[in-house]
Amino acid sequence: MNVAPELVLSNGTVHTPSGPVVADVAVRDGKIVGVGAYPDAAERIDCTGLDVLPGVIDSQVHFREPGLEHKEDLESGSRAAVMGGVTAVFEMPNTNPNTDTADRVADKLARAHHRMWCDHAFYVGATAENAEHLGELERIPGTAGVKIFMGASTGSLLVSEDADLARVLAHGSRRVAIHAEDEARMNARKGHRVEGDASSHPVWRDDESAMLATQRILRLARAAKRPIHILHVTTPAELELIAQHRDVATCEVTPQHLTLRGEEAYPRLGTYAQMNPPIRSGAHVDGLWHWLRQGVPDVIGSDHAPHTIEEKAKVYPASPSGMPGVQTLLPLMLDHVAAGRMTLARLIDMTSAGSQRLFGLVGKGRIATGYDADFSVVDLKAKWTVTEDWLQSRCGWSPYTGMELTGQVVGTIVRGHRVMWERQLANAAAGEKLRFAAAL
Repeated sequence: MNVAPELVLSNGTVHTPSGPVVADVAVRDGKIVGVGAYPDAAERIDCTGLDVLPGVIDSQVHFREPGLEHKEDLESGSRAAVMGGVTAVFEMPNTNPNTDTADRVADKLARAHHRMWCDHAFYVGATAENAEHLGELERIPGTAGVKIFMGASTGSLLVSEDADLARVLAHGSRRVAIHAEDEARMNARKGHRVEGDASSHPVWRDDESAMLATQRILRLARAAKRPIHILHVTTPAELELIAQHRDVATCEVTPQHLTLRGEEAYPRLGTYAQMNPPIRSGAHVDGLWHWLRQGVPDVIGSDHAPHTIEEKAKVYPASPSGMPGVQTLLPLMLDHVAAGRMTLARLIDMTSAGSQRLFGLVGKGRIATGYDADFSVVDLKAKWTVTEDWLQSRCGWSPYTGMELTGQVVGTIVRGHRVMWERQLANAAAGEKLRFAAAL
């Protein structure tokens, strides 16, 4: 029986698993029902001259709720996400309290339902105390898996000793996300911090701090036969090493580490360029791009980690580490595509298909019949400037304000809901929890 689609995106360049094609995409009941020619529909969106990408998935954000809502919350962070073309996010557990029990996961899911603008999942934070329970916690519907902080965290979410790391890896089977900085080395190098000079941040948290932690977690993961995902890799040497361990390890790079060069960023931005792991040198940026072209990083995540202007104005090193980025992830990477640094196909793989493949997402990550109708609609040729009035994050700032970019997000569609179009939000949020094959 032929039933007219509820929604058709017409005449756009649609990026399917087989490649780009100028066609219509038809949607019914929140699912893609076909790519082709669909003259009849209850609602049509003219996408002539636009590119229809699979919905962008940002697999690393910190939306700060509960406990730190003065920086961000689930509503404002997800509003920033959809304004930037992001249709789904994985949110991190270092909130207050930490997301490290079943009750705290349930609390986040309840807070998020139809209050977040995009679809979502929440990481469970690993601790020495909950290690034996992680196998059950990671199977809670709506969880993205387990997150380990080897360094750069506080309280019980810091798991820095090999024995505790081995216990965490021994319980469960899903891919574990890793913040890989070596706590012992960073503690020993605190004297390298220069008060008032944020450019000393990468001197303190040096390349070796990252490499030591990555080497350790690769060895432990292999011993445990547990897949891991190393977040926000900042050094070319780590990517070269990870390439030799593809049977156990995948990895992420961020737009800021591919864009900001320390020699320029610290004099211009000061503590606003401060994050963990740090913004490093231009040589590091060039090295990350080399390994990206070699196919090593699997996904791009924003590591959206906002702090208020008042907090970032503190004198280094009292200033907190982290910057917003979920809204600028896709625009920045489209600009890199326009500059010829990567292909659009590679960007799509790293922002949609990659997360689906690595984490076993159900119904996400590609424009194909039967998949969720998630689309990031973009104008590849539009030239525009990042301005403060466009930003949606509660923190109210971006390291990219004033930057001229080529490639602009026109619309964000989540399960057939047009949640953002030409900078206008829908009347209501409709975000749902993501589904994973390992947690059905």
